[in-house]
Amino acid sequence: MKYQFATTAGLLLADQALAAPLQARDNPSAADIVLKIAPDSKTCADTTECRTAEEAGPLLAAAMAQYGLDSAGQIAAVLALTALESVQYKYKHNVSPGRPGQGTSNMQMYSYNLEYAMSIPELKDQAAQYSADETDATKQNALLALVQDDKYNFGSGPWFLSTKCADAKDALSAGKDLDAGFQAYMTCVGVTIDSERQAFWDSAKAAFGLN
Repeated sequence: MKYQFATTAGLLLADQALAAPLQARDNPSAADIVLKIAPDSKTCADTTECRTAEEAGPLLAAAMAQYGLDSAGQIAAVLALTALESVQYKYKHNVSPGRPGQGTSNMQMYSYNLEYAMSIPELKDQAAQYSADETDATKQNALLALVQDDKYNFGSGPWFLSTKCADAKDALSAGKDLDAGFQAYMTCVGVTIDSERQAFWDSAKAAFGLN
């Protein structure tokens, strides 16, 4: 039986994430949900960039609420994408091929990280020194470092869906064809849905009782 959606992203990803309509059940925490989608995030061997589900869950929940993601489909889609792109929240920068300036949990390109940083009042002044057409790798990585702090790192995915993929955001809302919505989201991101990406999406839907 499908679960009723909570009305806010914070509830959807926090302790009162999903409410079974006719039977009692233990509500999963944000960490529980993240762990179902990214099981390797249970532990971190190297904590330089890696964050566990326990650490990432509350930060992701706060970011979903901040950027107005208020349906399970929207939240599941962002978690599916960021879990894959960050190798289950192990990295905040592009490891292969090691592209300068690319990173955060959303693993977005330098130009988007610049836009993201400029949208954050606390970072805007520091980010203003960088240009969109910057080609110097050191400067690109310096800009990336601004948004790698945990409080910004986990907000990049929700920010991107909300600001760059408005049609996909709507297509992932309650009552819509979520698979079509995820396809629209991936098209907006500029990637195709291969078997690995599909597996993360399937796990995310299952975590929210959307299957």
